[in-house]
Amino acid sequence: MNEPETNKEPWNWPEEKWRSLVGQVRAGRSLKPDIWPNGARCAVALSFDSDHETNELRDGGLSIGRLSWGQYGARVGVPRILALLKKYDVRASFYVPAVAALLHEDEQRGVTAAGHEIGLHGWIHELNSTLSYQEERDLLLRSADTLEKITGLRPVGMRTPSWDFSPHTLRIACELGLVYDSSLMADEDCYELLLDDKPSGVIEVPVEWIRDDAPYFLMKRFEALRPYTPPPDVLDIFRRELDGAYDSGGLFQLTMHPHIITARSRIWILEEIIRYAKSKSVWFATHSDVAAYVKTHTPA
Repeated sequence: MNEPETNKEPWNWPEEKWRSLVGQVRAGRSLKPDIWPNGARCAVALSFDSDHETNELRDGGLSIGRLSWGQYGARVGVPRILALLKKYDVRASFYVPAVAALLHEDEQRGVTAAGHEIGLHGWIHELNSTLSYQEERDLLLRSADTLEKITGLRPVGMRTPSWDFSPHTLRIACELGLVYDSSLMADEDCYELLLDDKPSGVIEVPVEWIRDDAPYFLMKRFEALRPYTPPPDVLDIFRRELDGAYDSGGLFQLTMHPHIITARSRIWILEEIIRYAKSKSVWFATHSDVAAYVKTHTPA
């Protein structure tokens, strides 16, 4: 009896199988405009994943300590970020799990009132790759309804929790009419996502672990995960990424977390990045603004 294909080791997969897996979601045409608004050389898109208590709740955790760390993100982190953005007149994007939004409704209304974007970030920071199509779709739809009810605005973009993008995620994004996603890493500049080799119409505003504060600073008490990169080194990495985007006339996208980046010894990194960017010809924009601009200003 022949061995079922699903039980074969990957090196024994037929070509049709690995091609179909790779082809589920791919990067399509590049969406890099020749020039940014007001003649800016580079676009700067700052983002904050306001996970708050959902990092612990997602795993069914009962740690009061980790829940309090999440509360720090709401109690100290977001106000500190909003004050800094206001100081420099910069708009940014906040990605909020629906449960975190329900726990901190006034925060979301304040973020929106300040002119910032709120995007989808799952229901309880769940892992999409563990869900069925129907479960993932129901949670994302419920999340969109929740954020709209709290803020009065329907989200137009999403960032999957932990950047966990399932084989169903893009199809669901299309069904919900989302304009963009910000969870994938096939390029440094925006591109259109292909679904089964066909243009989806959904724009990717790409992320990268290099441009994320968590890999440098995340701490797990009972695991071997410990902060290992000094803050000045993290600033140097972010600044070099910005320089590269500026030299190429592209996009500098940065992902941060309120419970991580806002410690007294780290918040200055964000301020220095803003100050450094403002010394150059850049366009600060939300992720939705970037997606809308590249869609209409990229040469065919």
